Amino acid sequence: MERKFTKYLKEWRNHVNRKPLMVRGARQVGKTYIIREFGETYFENIVVVNFDETPQIKQAFEGNNDVDVIIKELESFYELEIKCGETLLFFDEIQSCPKAIVSLRYFYEKKPDLHVITAGSLLDHTLNEFPYSMPVGRVEFAYMHPMSFSEFLLAMGQKKSYELISSYELDEKISLLIHDKLMDLLRLYVVVGGMPEAVDVYQKTGSLLEVAKVQESIVKSLEYDFAKYGSSAQQRIMGKLLRYVPKTIGQKFKYVNFDQQLRSHQIKNALELLNLSRILHIVYTTNSVSIPLKTGVNEKTFKTVFLDIGLVSHILNLNVLDLKEMVLNNEGNIAEQIVAQEIIASQLPYTDREIFYWVREKQNASSEIDYLITAGNKVMPVEVKAGKTGSLKSLNVFMAEKKMNMALRFNADLPSVAMSEMNIVLKDKSVKTKFKLISLPLYLSGEIDRIISS
Repeated sequence: MERKFTKYLKEWRNHVNRKPLMVRGARQVGKTYIIREFGETYFENIVVVNFDETPQIKQAFEGNNDVDVIIKELESFYELEIKCGETLLFFDEIQSCPKAIVSLRYFYEKKPDLHVITAGSLLDHTLNEFPYSMPVGRVEFAYMHPMSFSEFLLAMGQKKSYELISSYELDEKISLLIHDKLMDLLRLYVVVGGMPEAVDVYQKTGSLLEVAKVQESIVKSLEYDFAKYGSSAQQRIMGKLLRYVPKTIGQKFKYVNFDQQLRSHQIKNALELLNLSRILHIVYTTNSVSIPLKTGVNEKTFKTVFLDIGLVSHILNLNVLDLKEMVLNNEGNIAEQIVAQEIIASQLPYTDREIFYWVREKQNASSEIDYLITAGNKVMPVEVKAGKTGSLKSLNVFMAEKKMNMALRFNADLPSVAMSEMNIVLKDKSVKTKFKLISLPLYLSGEIDRIISS
């Protein structure tokens, strides 16, 4: 399956100031597969050092900072030659060997021509509690996510549809015929999702039942990983959160609604562990409308989005046979998950993109903007609607209060650009809002940066 991440790996391979690359991402998003495929395609040979499968190989890194000795040890153990410029040296599950992470500094300093990539499903946990001196400035990071909708289209053989959305400009028209086709494909993506194994089994079998089996296996493997970090009490909370978060996407997370018997700090710690595992993303509120949005963050108020839309649908039992019918009670959740997941996946691979939202909680006058993002050098408010229509009252309040002139809306309708005008009451005064509203169909949410920049 074609992944955009491969393009970044090719650029890294040829970069003059290349450093050892650490690939971060949740379990089963395709890290190992893509790196192996890249090594087999673009190098004479690839040496894969998996610290989980061959734990004895850790001995080569114990108290040894001489990369020439390490390389000789690896060559003898694997019976493979490691040559600068010709070999890709791949350290998989590197979180199991912290000394190997330390050695990356010396690979960079003493063997800069050797291509070294590392990966690990629980790498973020190791880096967060790293017991040694990190090789700061001697490594670079890249982030992998589940397959985006555009990558899903390629996997389904929908090359023309892929080309349409990946080159779409605001002044172009999309016919109703093509729009309906893309919305049908998006509904299929909602059920299958972007986990590569689920996409692969659907591409081969066309069976949503087989997809559901894979998805349940993935959920179980995520739960199995909980035993590798956190206390037994935290593991139980994480297991419960794993099944709970998909039900509350788009809603303010309230500890009391999750479990009244637990203390808030227990739930918060479990959420942070899941966030480190990239199983979910915590979306904090911010009052800032300038870059960086993080400066105005309120960490006490947040909502969550999940790793993958297909896993959300599986946990919510939305594996419906008629893909045109979505459970009405979950349409808003599904739409917000799609947009958040696409925004996160559309980032440049070397950036770990954060998204935020805005809320004003006042009795009888609460307002909320689903997401605040940076697109290019602009801060953009983003409204998400599952259908073709919906109230924009909160958006108008926000635009008037923050004095902004452009906003984004994602919904199920055709693309449009229009000036929005409305009279609202703000601080007991009548105010007229006027701003440019860019409305895009949900299937274009992964193209935000490119479309706004143009």
